[in-house]
Amino acid sequence: MKHINIFAPGTVANLGCGFDVMGLTLDGVGDLLEIGVEEGAEGLSIHNRSGISLPENLDDNVVTPAIRAMLAAYGHPVRVEVTILRKIAPGSGIGSSAASSAAAVYGVNELLGRPFPIERLVEFAMQGEALLGGVAHADNVGPALMGGVVLIRGYEPFDIVRLPVPDNFFYAVVHPDIVVSTKEARAVLPREIPLSQAVTQWGNVGGLVAGFALRDVSLIGRSMHDVVVEPYRKGFIPGYDRLKESVLALGALAMNIAGSGPSVFALAADYGTAERIVSVMERHFADLGIGSKVYAGRVSNAGARVVES
Repeated sequence: MKHINIFAPGTVANLGCGFDVMGLTLDGVGDLLEIGVEEGAEGLSIHNRSGISLPENLDDNVVTPAIRAMLAAYGHPVRVEVTILRKIAPGSGIGSSAASSAAAVYGVNELLGRPFPIERLVEFAMQGEALLGGVAHADNVGPALMGGVVLIRGYEPFDIVRLPVPDNFFYAVVHPDIVVSTKEARAVLPREIPLSQAVTQWGNVGGLVAGFALRDVSLIGRSMHDVVVEPYRKGFIPGYDRLKESVLALGALAMNIAGSGPSVFALAADYGTAERIVSVMERHFADLGIGSKVYAGRVSNAGARVVES
């Protein structure tokens, strides 16, 4: 059996107005997996050495449907062994399930001689997302595999576009110790929206894509405004409006909910501002009696990759 170590980064999905169609890559936080492959044999095993509690049943692990979809497309017998060495906490809102699925399919593809392009790996990894949330979406697995910022133009047929990341682009993320169910977070969303809101949202998505294409952080910041999802989901996060006001006053380009939450992210044009923002985020939840984990770093162009053991 051949072995390889793969790191896949954490991600932030939606980016405000880009609900289910946009995501970006975080530097400095992610999953580390050891992947083993033996051709000519069959089977899948998953071992957890991360110290994070994960499902013990093989069929309940997000890696399983991703690997099975890939092997079905490959069409030859392969035995795969996955060992999870380091893990983003599940339910963090920064792509925990996506990082594992992305690392797994990337590693198997490397060991098999890269039979699939990166876009196909995204489609395989999406099956892990479907296991948890019921929807095979790519706004986390896309950036986890490809790096940078991604736009999913459509799913039928699948069409994903990688956008460039400005050099002066940094993130601040807080993960409060509260639980937000993805299914509940979807259930609160309206099924229909007024045309005026749709027009506002379209304009912001277009501005966001243009901002990344032009590497214009100011345009990115003023476009990352969400009138469809944030008004309904912010109720899950204590003191959200007050926190947003404080973060924007510090010079953040934008602040919004990471995926379905509970994590909250902000973007900044320099690392010093990002560090000040995470301090305010941490203090905000501490004042409410809620613990949290905070992260600050550069928005990364690097997706899943081979690392030294």
